[in-house]
Amino acid sequence: MAEEKTFEQKVQEGIDEIRPMLQRDGGDCELVGIEGKKVKIRFQGACQGCPGAAMTLKMGIERHLKQRVPDVEEVIAAQA
Repeated sequence: MAEEKTFEQKVQEGIDEIRPMLQRDGGDCELVGIEGKKVKIRFQGACQGCPGAAMTLKMGIERHLKQRVPDVEEVIAAQA
């Protein structure tokens, strides 16, 4: 019988799915932690300080994670 994945495992898998798109533009992100149902990520590379990072966070990463893991409330950026 397959073991049920944890919330954190599901979130990590969702982040891993979107990372190649960030990496194509010279950036990346990592899961820093989870507080309740809020996911905290850290941008890396070209994504750090990018003017479009807020849009990428909300319209890209957060939207993708909420579709994949409906329990996700919000995705927030951790300070570098």
